[in-house]
Amino acid sequence: MTDEKDHQFSEGGGFDDPYEEFDIDPPELDVDPDQVDPVDSRVVTDLLDEQAIPDDEVDVESLIDVGLNYISINRFEQAAETFERAARYAEDGSSEEQEAWVNKGTAHARLEEWDEAIGAYREALHIDQKTEIERDPDAAEQRLPSGEHAADAETNLAYALWESGHSEKALEHAERAVEIDERFPQAWYNRGFFLLERGLAEEALDSFDNAIRLGLRSAEVLDEKARALEELGEYDEAETVAEEAEEMRERVEEELVQESERAQR
Repeated sequence: MTDEKDHQFSEGGGFDDPYEEFDIDPPELDVDPDQVDPVDSRVVTDLLDEQAIPDDEVDVESLIDVGLNYISINRFEQAAETFERAARYAEDGSSEEQEAWVNKGTAHARLEEWDEAIGAYREALHIDQKTEIERDPDAAEQRLPSGEHAADAETNLAYALWESGHSEKALEHAERAVEIDERFPQAWYNRGFFLLERGLAEEALDSFDNAIRLGLRSAEVLDEKARALEELGEYDEAETVAEEAEEMRERVEEELVQESERAQR
């Protein structure tokens, strides 16, 4: 299973070049970096006052980028607040609203706030069917979610459900992620993990192979593939895969050491 660092955030829209400071429209949001730290946890909250700023003047994509910058410096509480505001200002049912909710959920997951993470992921999945949910929640739950970030939301929701002890629902959402996007390697990996936990080693192995073919070749994936092979009695192949995983880990550690040494020069 993936650990917290593998949670899926969106990439954001990015900042203009040249980049000088957080550039959030409208002008009322400008701050003087000599007076205020641009990543101070109070800045975004204080400046984004709903009564003072009309919704159509807030640049939601830039606000999402601010949240992602909080993530990059491990300020997860501030990131969650920023993503929630981005979702609030985004157009109802838009890709930006879904993206903001997914990222908010992942920020909570980094804090191991699983209930909040689950709630945010469900918001992301249900933004296009709120009326249906109010009318018939059970029927809405069976409908396959849509949207650019739906597969991310389903994959992350599966992880959060597993971590919060609701393992019976985790596989269901991992399966839905694969249905939404068959070329999403993280979804295949999570599906394989949950299948293996249920003793379905052959199906799990197929999922791990799909994840690897789609580009997710990491030590963690290889470890789980080796475990599935062992369950199937393929001990020689399992040993070969486990050795490859260990070699990959050693290479990554060596690269980190080299990067650290270069940074200190």
